[in-house]
Amino acid sequence: MATDYDAPRKTDDDSESIEALKERVPDKLSGTVGDEDADNPSGFELPGADLSDLELDVVVLPPQEDEFTCIECFLVKHRTQIDHETSVGAICVECAA
Repeated sequence: MATDYDAPRKTDDDSESIEALKERVPDKLSGTVGDEDADNPSGFELPGADLSDLELDVVVLPPQEDEFTCIECFLVKHRTQIDHETSVGAICVECAA
């Protein structure tokens, strides 16, 4: 069966007014907030929470043979990221741009 794509697609069910549609959809601009906090929907801890009872185990490695510390941004980067070297140290490509 061929479909006439140029034919109007409006049916009798589509005759609902815009006002009726607005009544069915909740107003997102209203001042009411649901059970979940709008700013924190997933329940993550917010910054400033007391984390003094947590102990973090982090291993910090010194710069390796093929790395350098940029004197502009102080990030440790691979030697292929060196733009130029100065008497003080090296500057990365991003900082030189």
